[in-house]
Amino acid sequence: MSGKGAPELTTIDGADLRVAVVAAQWHTTVMDGLVSGALRALEEYGVPDHTLVRVPGSFELPVAARVLADRGYDAVVALGVVIRGGTPHFEYVCQGVTQGLTQVGVDTGVPVGFGVLTCDTEEQALERAGLPGSKEDKGHEAVSAAVATAAVLRAVPEPRR
Repeated sequence: MSGKGAPELTTIDGADLRVAVVAAQWHTTVMDGLVSGALRALEEYGVPDHTLVRVPGSFELPVAARVLADRGYDAVVALGVVIRGGTPHFEYVCQGVTQGLTQVGVDTGVPVGFGVLTCDTEEQALERAGLPGSKEDKGHEAVSAAVATAAVLRAVPEPRR
């Protein structure tokens, strides 16, 4: 199972950060867990200024993330779940979402926390959703990565000229 080898992040202070969480609506139980984990992490890191936006599905995450990044958020966290079915749809959605969210971060310079579960089964998604009994909490992890990266970038000094 993944999760092994995760970094121990130093203390994260998000008190001066604005963070947006954009979450898909498919697979309600899994998404409820991911959103709860994300909101808990924002509270733990002292992020007072945060917004939660819901979109229909994971494929809509990149465009929403781009708008939020352009509106001045210091970090954006994308949460979703795609579960493999019997058609190539899974590969197309996963590839589009991953490339789209990567592009948002690179194009805007705004860290994008990747909390999109790409699982073969619903059971795998539930194991990663941060629900009671889950082995992992990917909503929390996505916020941790985005907020830590935003804090690091904010601390990078401007080059001397």
